[in-house]
Amino acid sequence: MDIDAYVAAHRDQWDRLGQLTARRRLTGAEADELVTLYRAAAGHFSRIRTGAPDPVLLAQLSTRIASARGRITGAREARASDVRRFWLQSVPAALYRLRWWTLAVTVVEIAIALIVGVWILRSPEAMSALGTQSQLDTYAEESFEAYYSQYSARDFAGFVWTNNARLAAVCVAGGITGVLPAYLLYVNAANLGRAGAIMADHDLLGQFFALITPHGLLELTCVFVAGAAGLKLFWTILVPGPRSRGVALAAEGRSLITVAVGLTAALAVCGFIEAFVTPSALPWPLKALIGLLALAVFWAYTLLPGRRAVLAGHTGDLDTEDAGAIQEEVG
Repeated sequence: MDIDAYVAAHRDQWDRLGQLTARRRLTGAEADELVTLYRAAAGHFSRIRTGAPDPVLLAQLSTRIASARGRITGAREARASDVRRFWLQSVPAALYRLRWWTLAVTVVEIAIALIVGVWILRSPEAMSALGTQSQLDTYAEESFEAYYSQYSARDFAGFVWTNNARLAAVCVAGGITGVLPAYLLYVNAANLGRAGAIMADHDLLGQFFALITPHGLLELTCVFVAGAAGLKLFWTILVPGPRSRGVALAAEGRSLITVAVGLTAALAVCGFIEAFVTPSALPWPLKALIGLLALAVFWAYTLLPGRRAVLAGHTGDLDTEDAGAIQEEVG
C-alpha cells in the first residue's frame, strides 16, 4: 500500500468526520453523514493497520474514530457492575498474569541492592564518594529518620502517593522502550543499597529496617510490579506470539494500564502508612505487622480473585465494546 496516496485520498473524509464530531448540534442529514463517515474511517483504520502500519497515523485516526463513536452512541455512564468487574476481575487478573514477572524483578532488585550495599560497606572509596564524613553522619543520625516527619502527615501522604504513582505510571508507559523501566528499577535498587550501607556503617541498620518495613514492603512491591509490567510490554514487542505485533501490543498495553490504575490504589495505602504509621510512636513490632498485613492483602487480592478471573477468561484488557473493533486474524 502507498500510504501517502491512501492518506491523500481519504484525508478529506477524516477531516469532515472530525468537524461533524466537534459540532454541538447536527441536522438529520449531518447525523447520517457522521455515521457513514465513521464506518468508512473504521474500515480505513483496519486497512492501514494491516497494510502499512504507521503508529502516528493510527493513533490520530483511532482518536478521531473513538470521538465519533462516542458522539454516535452517546456517553456511557459508569455502572456499579462495571466498577465491581474492574476491581474484582480486571485488576486482579492483570496482576495475576504478572506474578512471575513480578517475582523475577523482586529477586533481581534485592540482589542488586545487596550487592551495592555490601560493595559500598567494603570499599572506603565507594563510601567516601557518597559524601564527606560529616554529611554521612548527618544523613544516618538525623536526615534518614527526619524525612518521615518533616511535613504534616496529610501533606506527606499526598506527596508520597503522587510521587510513587507517577513512578509506577512511567515504568508501565515507558515499557515500550525497554530501557526506561530497567533503568528506574536499577536506580531504585541502587539507592536502597546505598541507604542501607550508610546506616549499617553507623550501626543503625536496625533503625533502617524499622523505618522502611511498615510502608516499604508494599511500596517496593508496587514498584516491582510496575517495573515488571513495563518489561513485559517490551517483551511483547519482541515476542508477540501468535498475534500480530500491533494487536498483541495493543491488548497487553490496555491490560497493563489496568495494572497501573490498580497500583495507584495500593500506593495510596502506602502513602497513608508512610505518613501516619512509620513516624508514629507505635512499637516497632506493631508497625512491622501493619506493613506485613498490607503486603499480605495485596498478594491475596492478586492470587485469589486473580486466579479465578484468569480461569474465567479475563486478562485485564477492555471489553470488546470499549476496546473498539479488532480485526480477526487467521493463523
